[in-house]
Amino acid sequence: MPYDLILVGGGLANGLIAWRLQHLRPQLRVLCLEHGPALGGNHTWSFHDADLTPEQQRWLAPLVEQRWPAYHVHFPAFSRRMEGGYASITSERFAQVITPALGPSLRTGCAVAEVGASHVTLTSGETLHAAVVIDGRGMQHSSHRVLGQQAFLGQIVRLTAPHGLETPILMDARVPQGEGYRFVYVLPFTADTLLVEDTHYVDSQAPAAEQLRQHIERYLQQRGWHVAECLREEQGVLPITLADDFPGWWNEQQGPLAVGLRAGLFHCTTGYSLPDAVRLADWLATQALDDTASLKPALGAYLHRRWREQGFYRLLNRMLFLAGRPNRRWQVMQRFYRLPDGLIARFYAGQSTLRDRLRILCGKPPVPVGEAMKAALRHSPAHFKDYP
Repeated sequence: MPYDLILVGGGLANGLIAWRLQHLRPQLRVLCLEHGPALGGNHTWSFHDADLTPEQQRWLAPLVEQRWPAYHVHFPAFSRRMEGGYASITSERFAQVITPALGPSLRTGCAVAEVGASHVTLTSGETLHAAVVIDGRGMQHSSHRVLGQQAFLGQIVRLTAPHGLETPILMDARVPQGEGYRFVYVLPFTADTLLVEDTHYVDSQAPAAEQLRQHIERYLQQRGWHVAECLREEQGVLPITLADDFPGWWNEQQGPLAVGLRAGLFHCTTGYSLPDAVRLADWLATQALDDTASLKPALGAYLHRRWREQGFYRLLNRMLFLAGRPNRRWQVMQRFYRLPDGLIARFYAGQSTLRDRLRILCGKPPVPVGEAMKAALRHSPAHFKDYP
């Protein structure tokens, strides 16, 4: 039987789309195909309360593993508590909630051989047909995008004693720096359980996994935390966009429609993808799903608008990555976190006002002015033949 929609990939974006449509338009015949054994893979996704509307917060609530009323940042010159809600979703919780809701509309352990605009062929030889096919299988290399990397390795650990943290540490930059901006990210899920991530903003060469594990071990020792058990380990690289020729990329898109990281739907500077995935699920739930060709112009306009909104953050990324020495990038972030709370909240939400942007750019920058100006002008991928 043909479907109204086939979602290829069961990650964050497609999982939320399927779940949202199941609630709002249960009459649609939707099928989500995931190569792995479960939805969501092996991830932790987080967001600030200000990133989402109250209605979005409401429908997302069953997926939230933990919430906190504030968070901390630490730099060599100061520490600061930032008021405002922060929440995290684990891939385990994601799968536990969404899998039974989708029922037969989800197939896991499903390997795909070919994806077209109206069909998907599995490696088993079975061909599935749909009015619309959406591809959400993660980041894909493109000559139309220039990316830095936010490389990380995280461990969820159970400690031998309570850790004493009441709120997350989003950035602890009081650690030795390397070939990029390094910080440690800590989420206190229970009184004796933490997610600890060692994170590096680097141009291309991510540190080896064993080195990141050693960094985590050293950080835990310095805090006086002793590990009883490592419950889970996750590793990844989030894209940090320096330049993006969206029209060039879009003109090359054939076959299925791309969403999620594949379509550039993430905050260009922070790498956070959950708010964009929530907004996309809401938007797609209002669209006619008659066929891929009819949906494509509307999705193109949606993605183009989001690309324009991200232009300021791509500019900041170029100044961060291209101006000054990599091991001094922490100074840029230290300066940023001295700015007002509201400005920082709007920055994370991707809603910086003109006044916010001027405030971020004004004053003496912690990078050479000449290099910063040159970096700002390299707005096209054509200017990056020698990068990294």
